[in-house]
Parts: sequence; structure tokens; C-alpha cells
Amino acid sequence: MYYAIASLLFVSAGLFAWATLGSFFSDERAVRRRLEGLTAYEVTEAGLAHPQLIPFSVRVFSPGWARLRDGVASGTPAATRDRLRHALILAGNPRGMDVGRFLGMKVFSAVSVTALVLALAVVFRVSTFAWLLGAIISVASYWLPDLWLSSVTGRRQHQIRIELPDMLDMLTISVEAGLGFDQAIAKIVRMSHGPLAQEFARMLQEIQAGSSRSDALKRVTVRTDVPELNTFATAIIQAEQLGIPIANVLRVQSKEMRLVRRQRAEEQAQKTPVKIVFPLVLCILPATLIVILGPAIVSISKALF
Repeated sequence: MYYAIASLLFVSAGLFAWATLGSFFSDERAVRRRLEGLTAYEVTEAGLAHPQLIPFSVRVFSPGWARLRDGVASGTPAATRDRLRHALILAGNPRGMDVGRFLGMKVFSAVSVTALVLALAVVFRVSTFAWLLGAIISVASYWLPDLWLSSVTGRRQHQIRIELPDMLDMLTISVEAGLGFDQAIAKIVRMSHGPLAQEFARMLQEIQAGSSRSDALKRVTVRTDVPELNTFATAIIQAEQLGIPIANVLRVQSKEMRLVRRQRAEEQAQKTPVKIVFPLVLCILPATLIVILGPAIVSISKALF
């Protein structure tokens, strides 16, 4: 059995080396270099005229991967698909990912980690406890993409919180200088980058497509789920409904956002001493005790024994 596993690993390594060398020195790679000098339209037309010019991964693996993810998505409950779709929207749809691709990534993560655990367990002849631990790791690997998506969402929301006060300052200055609210947003979008600028750009596109400003702002709050941005959108909507000058509202909101940002920084500073305790106790304190008490313990042991 072990000879069969060793042979399988040897064959797999050989196939991997062959595929790697073939990808670097194949005629397909030379053709791909030539295609890189063409425009997207010319590449598409060339692929339609000569399907062999399409990369092997696109011709073979992409259709199979698409069928796999569509099958997994169709077998998933509608409530789960809606929850994942909302989570992907909050994360900004990283890399253009949709629900089908995300579910396929979860299945691929579980299968690949399970295969790796089984291979390691057979080769190293692990104990029963190790088998149990491997089974737990295999089951938990199904939720690894969820952890990645949660971290992406957290970073995006944190960046929006950081960008919002400065963007509100620029918006206030632009409106007080005589620009309308939509024109000021468009000017800020042209001068800024990041998730907040992208959301404002999408809001402008929705307004230009015929949506009202209130509905567009509400959709921004749904796509971000940031409390500070929700407060800003609610204030703008109420000012528009009540006829209050937007410049005054923006000035108040800008001042409040700067205050919130300073309070959040002070909160993080207050948490720093508590966070330092754990590395201090686990890393620095034992080394200090060894340096201080080590010679004393050696001298006491020599004196007594």
C-alpha cells in the first residue's frame, strides 16, 4: 500500500514538473505573448476565429469549474444564497466574485484540505487522536472562505470610516464654494480613490439612471453597513425633505465625524495597555525571571546539594 502511495506521489510530482515546464516553453505561451500586444476586441475576435488561441485553462478548466459552482449554488437553500450575496456586497464583491464562485471556493477548500489531511495521515501513520484532529480540520476548512470574506468586509468598513471625515470636509468646502451636492460628489469621486469613492460613484450612476437621491443614498448604506455613513445619509435625506440648506448639514456632519474619529482613536489608545499585558506575561516576563532568578537558583542548589 505504501509503495502505491509513493508511486502516486512520484507520478504526481512528475506530472507537475511536466506541466510547469510545458507552460514555460510551449507554443501556446509564445502565442499568448503575441496576443498581449492586441486589444481586448482583437483578442476576442481571434479566439472566436481560432479556438485554439484561447488559453488551455479557459477552454478546459473554466467550463468545468462553472458547472461545478452552478451545481453547488443550485443545491444551496435560497436563504443561504441571499445571506452570502449580502455578505459579498458588504465586502465589495472582491475580484468580481458572485455566490456561485464563493460556494465553489468553499467546496474546493474542504475537498483539498481533506485530501491533504488524508495523504499526510496515511504517509506518517498517525494515531487515532491525530485522525480525529484531522477530521476536525477538514470540517472546519469548509468555513475558511467565510473567515476570509469577513476579514475583507472588516477592512473595507474600517477604510470607509477613515475616509469619511476627510471626504465630508472636501464635500463641505465644495458645496460652500457654490457647487451643487451632486456636482461636489462628482468632483470628489474624480479626486479620490478607495471604497467610499467607489460607492459615491455608483450612487451618481444610479442618480443619472433616473433614481432619486434618497433612494441612491439608502442603497449606499445597505451596501456598506457603516453606522457613520448611515448617519450622514439620514441627515442628507432629512435635509432634502425638510428644505434645510445642505451646506449647514454638511458642516455639522463633518464636525461630528471628526469628533467620532478622535474618540475612536482615544478608545484604541485606552485598549493598548490591556493588549500589552498578554505578550508581557507570556514572552517578556518568563525571560526576565530566567535571567534574574537563574543564577540565584544555581547558587542555592550548589549550596544545598
